[in-house]
Amino acid sequence: MTEFHHPEPAVVCIGASWGGVEALKQVLSDLPGDLAAAICIVLHRAEDDERERLAQVLRRNSDLKVCEPDDKQPLHAGTAYIAPSGYHLLVDDGHVSLSADDRVRWARPSIDVLFESVAVSRGDEAIVVVLTGANDDGARGARAVHDAGGTVLVQDPDEAERREMPDATIAMTEVDAVLPLDELAQAIVRHVTGVVAG
Repeated sequence: MTEFHHPEPAVVCIGASWGGVEALKQVLSDLPGDLAAAICIVLHRAEDDERERLAQVLRRNSDLKVCEPDDKQPLHAGTAYIAPSGYHLLVDDGHVSLSADDRVRWARPSIDVLFESVAVSRGDEAIVVVLTGANDDGARGARAVHDAGGTVLVQDPDEAERREMPDATIAMTEVDAVLPLDELAQAIVRHVTGVVAG
C-alpha cells in the first residue's frame, strides 16, 4: 500500500500581552477559514485561567478552528492553537508541544519560547507576529526568526494598547513590516501564500 506524504502546513506564530484579547479578535476575524497555515498563539494570561475560555471568546468571530491543544497535537491548516495557561507552547515536527518548564522572563507561556521553536523548526519559512504588550517578551524570539531568514510582522506601536512589546521587537531586530491591526491579516495571508508556493 502506497503511503502519501502530506506536507506540513505553513505556521504563523502570534504573541500578545496587555490588550491582546481585542487585538487577537480582530486579526483572527480578518483571516480566512481556509488559510493554508496553522496559527500558534501565546497570550500572557493568569495561570488559573479556565481551559478553553479564551478559545471560546476568539472563535466567536473567526472562521478558523480555535482550540487549546494537547501535547503532541498535530498541526492543521485553518486552525489556531492557543497556549494553555501555565504551559509554554512550542512548534515541533508537524505538531505542537506543551512544556511546564520554568518561566522565561517571568512568563509561562513565553512568546520567546514559541518564536524560538518555530525559528528552529521552520527556518526561513517561519512567520511571526508581535502584537500589543507591556513588556519585551517576543523580541528575542523575533530576532531568532529574523536570523533564520523568517518573517517578522509587528503591530504599529502608535495604535497598540501598550506599545512596549512592539517597540522592543523593532529595537532588537530588523522587522519585515510594521502595520496597523486592520492590515495584519492581509499581510499574514500574503506571506503564507509565498511560503506555500515555495
